Amino acid sequence: MKREAGMTLMEIMIALAIMSVMLVLAWKTISNTSDSRRSFEQYEERNHELRVAMGRIVADFESSYLSLDEGCPPGSTCPPYVTDHPRTLLQARTTGKVPKIRFSTLDHRVLWSDANESEQTVIEYLARANPDPDHGTETDLIRREQRRPSNLPPDQEPSEYDVLAHDIQSLKIEFWNWKTLEWVEQWDTTQADGNRGWLPSRVRITLVIKAPDGNKDIKLVTQARVYMQEPLNFSPT
Repeated sequence: MKREAGMTLMEIMIALAIMSVMLVLAWKTISNTSDSRRSFEQYEERNHELRVAMGRIVADFESSYLSLDEGCPPGSTCPPYVTDHPRTLLQARTTGKVPKIRFSTLDHRVLWSDANESEQTVIEYLARANPDPDHGTETDLIRREQRRPSNLPPDQEPSEYDVLAHDIQSLKIEFWNWKTLEWVEQWDTTQADGNRGWLPSRVRITLVIKAPDGNKDIKLVTQARVYMQEPLNFSPT
């Protein structure tokens, strides 16, 4: 009988070993590529979120304004609730991760034609702990917007809340005092000994966040130019 050529057991084992090594190398390459893609997507998503947040803050400040018209007839004395809670203002104080800031702006977006609203609104930025139990140590930046300016206390005015940015380290807002030519962190147009009747010409926003991998802090800085530093006056003379 003629013997048929074949592979020995040793040759089969060597071939399987070589194939196993090749499969491991291929899997490692695919795994590294997948991890790199996932990391890149996280950075891009985070970058997009922060760019939108910073753009929103800049737009709010660029349209900020004051008005001398609080609804009181000329020559009359405004009631206490008007003087205590003016409809147009800029109040800013440094507190914790996010400064306590509240200001009037013309940046409201009316979404339907019959809404009893205008471009005028009052904005407030807040810090809020993330309600998700898996992210309980994170701090979110919240944008609170009143539906319309009023002389009611802020907690009595219907408002809408939006998350501007998740998991921030800190937010710092500085105002350019064009009279003293310096950056300041405090501003108050409601007090006679503050900055009544005028706004800063520029606002500097500094946002600090953790990198998506959590290894280092990332600082983002931008500025907004306030176009109306003097109050509007529509009262008849």
